Amino acid sequence: MQSPEQVPAILDGPAVDVCDAHELLLGYLQWYREALLRKLEGLSDDQLRTPVEPLGWSPLGLVQHLGWVERRWMRWGFGAQDVVAYPPGGDVEEWTVAPGTSTAQVIAAYQAEAAVANSLASTAMLGDKARLGGRFRTPEQAPSLGRILFHLLQEYARHVGHLDIARELIDGRTGE
Repeated sequence: MQSPEQVPAILDGPAVDVCDAHELLLGYLQWYREALLRKLEGLSDDQLRTPVEPLGWSPLGLVQHLGWVERRWMRWGFGAQDVVAYPPGGDVEEWTVAPGTSTAQVIAAYQAEAAVANSLASTAMLGDKARLGGRFRTPEQAPSLGRILFHLLQEYARHVGHLDIARELIDGRTGE
């Protein structure tokens, strides 16, 4: 018989007894953030930077993109902070890691955006509306924090799945 410490987790994400919606959304969002980085483990710098065919983007480019997504939805969107929401080169620049940018820099920038997002989300209620003046100009446009977090969660679920495909194309490793 297995001890409780040896029994594999039944569910990914927050503990099985978590039922608060705010805690669940933040917990699953954190789980996906960690899964994203976990799926990069074991790849060389070249593998992280080389676009995967036929997808057209690199694993590190995906991390960079998700940093921009966090920034747009939480800092510019929910917090109405005066930040650059899109890189000057648009989608191409958002998904392409510049040659002089190290892997550590991309990951640190991504983690910094996630930390700011966590800070904004942890001190607000799910029903709180996004502040006006950033991404949202009118009260009718402004979604609730719950809606934004749910959007981020589906964005991560989709992109982490994409990363599973990229990883399998790169070295045959499959996701959990």
